Amino acid sequence: MTGADLLLLALGAVAVGAGALVVTTKHLVRAGLYLVVCLGALAGDYLVLGAELVAWVQVLIYVGAVVVLLLFAVMLTRAPIGASDDLDRPGWPAALIGGGAGLGLSVLLVDAYRWSTVTLPDAGTAERLGEQIFASWVLPFEVLSVLLLSALVGAVVLSRPDIGRRTEDVPAPADELAAGGRR
Repeated sequence: MTGADLLLLALGAVAVGAGALVVTTKHLVRAGLYLVVCLGALAGDYLVLGAELVAWVQVLIYVGAVVVLLLFAVMLTRAPIGASDDLDRPGWPAALIGGGAGLGLSVLLVDAYRWSTVTLPDAGTAERLGEQIFASWVLPFEVLSVLLLSALVGAVVLSRPDIGRRTEDVPAPADELAAGGRR
């Protein structure tokens, strides 16, 4: 094992540990900060693998924008900052599903590749990567942007309880009730 392999394993362990903390903590803000650590460790893995552009895109897009969007949505929805008892749900169904999915994917990959070695192509350039992204991967990026926009709109709607109410559900002001008027 080389030093790069050990660093890759260490960063992977940090990413898995931080990811586990994201889903097990009762503090929403801490979950967002653990997500920053998890995504940062993943960016470190990309650096070790020699994909510098992908690592910096990971830092800029995910660590920067998505986590800020998540924390912004937490602030908009007036979520509790401290520990929240309503986040305390049994973890065994999620662990069972996650473990089953992980085991199934591991079996699938081992069966598909049979521990074979793969020859890597020449190192890519930012120009070739840009051509690939904007030629064949533009639709998934656009779908992701619509998904993030809808999450932000949903957070705004959740933070404003008066949006979507019918007028007969809204109580009339006290001065109209005293005068005998109806809305």
